[in-house]
Amino acid sequence: MYALAKHLVLELRDCDRGALANLPFLKEVLLRAARDLKVTVLGDSFHHFEPQGVSGIIFIAESHLSIHTWPEHGYAAVDLFTCGDSIDFEQVAQFLVRELGARNPTAIEMKRGVVSIDEATPLEAGQKP
Repeated sequence: MYALAKHLVLELRDCDRGALANLPFLKEVLLRAARDLKVTVLGDSFHHFEPQGVSGIIFIAESHLSIHTWPEHGYAAVDLFTCGDSIDFEQVAQFLVRELGARNPTAIEMKRGVVSIDEATPLEAGQKP
């Protein structure tokens, strides 16, 4: 069997509440994560909610990296979805846990688009499905 993509779901609890409310900081953290992973950044979109909370996405050629925060609960939900299997999810998870000060993180990694090896046409890095 072959997975067309991988999906990392991070549940970050007990985070630094100030960091979770700081849109410029969150944008820089996600962009640094993308650079460290050596993925191709295509663009981004972030929004600060009133009275608090931030949602943002970094569009990458390999798919996306997104965050949604609830500063009042010290919680952030982060997703990293990538084509292929060349991304080191552990590296990005550790980086985000550290940068957001998460004291109670959970990481779930899923294989997406599982097909038989006969059906699979592996994509080169940066190629769209």
